[in-house]
Amino acid sequence: MKHVWILNHYANHPGGSGGMRHYQLARYLPAHGWQATLIAASVEHPSGHQRLAPRETRRLEHCDDVRFLWLRTPGYRGNGGGRMKNMLHYSLQALRPGRLRDLPAPDLIIGSSVHPFAALAGWWLARRHGVPFVFEVRDLWPQTLIDMGRLAEGSPTTRVMRALETFLYRRARRVLTLLPRAVDYVAPQGVPAERVVWLSNGVDLDDYPAPDTPGAPPAESPLTLMYFGSHGDANGLDVLIDAMGRVRDRLADGGPAIRLRLIGDGALKPALRRQAEALGLDGRWVSFEEPVPRREIPALAREADAFVITVRDLPQLYRFGISMNKLFDYMAAARPVVIASGAANDPVAEAGAGISVPPEDPQALAEGILAMARLSPEERARMGAAGRRHMEATYSYNILSGRLADVMDEVMEEA
Repeated sequence: MKHVWILNHYANHPGGSGGMRHYQLARYLPAHGWQATLIAASVEHPSGHQRLAPRETRRLEHCDDVRFLWLRTPGYRGNGGGRMKNMLHYSLQALRPGRLRDLPAPDLIIGSSVHPFAALAGWWLARRHGVPFVFEVRDLWPQTLIDMGRLAEGSPTTRVMRALETFLYRRARRVLTLLPRAVDYVAPQGVPAERVVWLSNGVDLDDYPAPDTPGAPPAESPLTLMYFGSHGDANGLDVLIDAMGRVRDRLADGGPAIRLRLIGDGALKPALRRQAEALGLDGRWVSFEEPVPRREIPALAREADAFVITVRDLPQLYRFGISMNKLFDYMAAARPVVIASGAANDPVAEAGAGISVPPEDPQALAEGILAMARLSPEERARMGAAGRRHMEATYSYNILSGRLADVMDEVMEEA
């Protein structure tokens, strides 16, 4: 059995509220001849929860036969200097030999970004152990920050990050990307296109039992529209709140009642609450709920009649596509989706699983929500079933882990 170390600063397990990409992949890798150790930070993002006791510097534990190594990092909230300190601290901790003691020796190391410092630590460790390095790009830094207006093109910080990005691309035996068209971004930086592999996010369908067929809500009950996930700049939830105000106005003289449940946390949640209050959207129309552990999401999803997802209108960024965990969860739950996106790909439209509208257009989003509400329960059920079939055929982590194992086997054969 070959062993891979995966450095993912924000790796999570079902007891947390964040994404579980690598946990889900690792669960199925042994069937393909690989075992994984996930090396992650002790502070959970975005909640800020510290997993370790005050005097612990590391903890090795198992979750459903997946090995996690938590490395102590300082606490923080938000996206300021505290988060940057946390990033650097994680990478330095990963490079301390004593922190990785007792781990099985790696045959290959994957350094996974959101930020590139974790991937740089992965490259350094691969060099130390004399094994191949694979660079997984989950966010295109610094391009994502530039397109969102957080960094200026040509600034000293941008130049440093671009140099680091190029360094990692050129030294990786493979570049894994979550975005279907990211090869158009990576290849111009001197990477042969055949070394760039699309490995999407997905969903573990074992977490979602055979889907039920939701019936029509009782006459006195509203149609339940649900969103779960981060409440941050990139999520466009202010547009969704604006759209719900327009939905309320359209339904003032009668029509199907619609309630939006927003489940999650993030820096903009207080501002979103204030926006909803200013628009007169009380709990009958919009409710804000706390995040839940990942293991509770499948049961929670069954309470929805439909889901909604929004992204910003960032054509430069989304020209490479989207790959959002929550979208795959929505579709695995066999519920239809209203998506507001201008990305290069649209899994909802590909599957015939819902209604697509342009991004950052609250009127178009309101019309999409109203159109969903006007559909019969049978029509919504057909959309939901189409989304589920699409997940089963393409985005199951059982399938995706096999693809990852194939990539790692190819790299080992070339070594």
